Amino acid sequence: MTENSTATLWHEVASPFCGIASDDLTIEVNGNTVKVLENGDAVTQPGFETPITDIQPRINGQEVTLDQAISHIADLLIHSKQPLIAGMGTDLNGARSAMALADKTGATIDSFYSPAAFRNILVLQDTGYMTTTLTEVRNRVDVLLIVGTDVEATFPRFFERMVWNKESMFGQEIESREIIYLGKKPSGDASTSPAGKKAQVIPCDNADLPEVISVLRALLKGKNIQAEVVAGVAVEDLKALADKLKAAKYSVVSWSAGQLDFDHAEATIQNVCEMIKEINATTRSNGLPLGGKEGDTTVNAVASWQSGYPMRTTFNRRFPDYDPFLNDSRRMLAEGEADVVIWVSSFNTAVTPPNSSATTIVLGRSGMQFETEPDVYIPVGVPGIDHEGRTFRTDSVVSVPLRKLRDSGLPSVFEVLSAVEQAL
Repeated sequence: MTENSTATLWHEVASPFCGIASDDLTIEVNGNTVKVLENGDAVTQPGFETPITDIQPRINGQEVTLDQAISHIADLLIHSKQPLIAGMGTDLNGARSAMALADKTGATIDSFYSPAAFRNILVLQDTGYMTTTLTEVRNRVDVLLIVGTDVEATFPRFFERMVWNKESMFGQEIESREIIYLGKKPSGDASTSPAGKKAQVIPCDNADLPEVISVLRALLKGKNIQAEVVAGVAVEDLKALADKLKAAKYSVVSWSAGQLDFDHAEATIQNVCEMIKEINATTRSNGLPLGGKEGDTTVNAVASWQSGYPMRTTFNRRFPDYDPFLNDSRRMLAEGEADVVIWVSSFNTAVTPPNSSATTIVLGRSGMQFETEPDVYIPVGVPGIDHEGRTFRTDSVVSVPLRKLRDSGLPSVFEVLSAVEQAL
């Protein structure tokens, strides 16, 4: 950190917004104004630079003190028959406090990002999968297959930091790495190597991936395919891809469940994961599910530690009761099953609660705009900007420390939810 008369410069700042936890940002803070000076991208820059517009809690649109808002929330929960804690855009301590409050009130708890997360979680629970870490990718990958995902659209610096790094720990020639897209085409040139080598693209619609992946897996197992084309993809191209995966010393198959938005996508992810296991009979291969933005990896990790289950767990019978379908917060709100919802979104002003009949409490980032004013709105601080915190990156193996960059006076989700628990 360096200071001058008007602004403070922070160096080597970690981002809670990008999933791969880029930790090399240079940030300028002037009062409550934050500006990314170095190593920003289309995800991290708006994440850090969103301005503060609200600082005062509101009840039914009227400004109140924080203590009054907390007391009102506690009263609502006391009289609730089925509370719901949803959104869950928060850091590690915020997730802990939400779990504690759910336990005390009998609430159901779920994340805004659960529809995508459960495409992976259901596979992990059913048959398991073999996954790698970002560090292993940086140092070992020689063939990277990306399935149905435009990586740079949601993880803009992934290739810069994890694929086209200047050197590897084991002397690998970085330029020899091969990038192959199966499905979506890349939206930019980040996958192009520093020397100009472009990624191979085998295009198909995501809706056709179940069929294409099934044929690729069959080819890897040495099965004969009578068809010449599958879903517009030449079987010869899939055969060549299978040969590359078998010949690789350390292949990685990557996908973002958030972009695989079609019916029963978890079955296709499971097919990919079983394929990876089969490749390991003769060489090394691993999966790399990409996610982790805005706390979604973190909250599922905390829920698993504390209850034995991920999100979509209810405490309404005074013990953790997991059901990925019945405890879906979207379904519960749409069908009027929750009478009070606490919506937590400390990273993103656009992640607002859906309209419902439930009494709505929002612990949200300053600047949120609502179609319908919530019954209670408490502007909260952003982890890694307004208070210290921790968040897990996409590979779930590293807990990234987040620094406090400014004194905005906004409370953390942990502080608010812990105060509500104490008030009960």
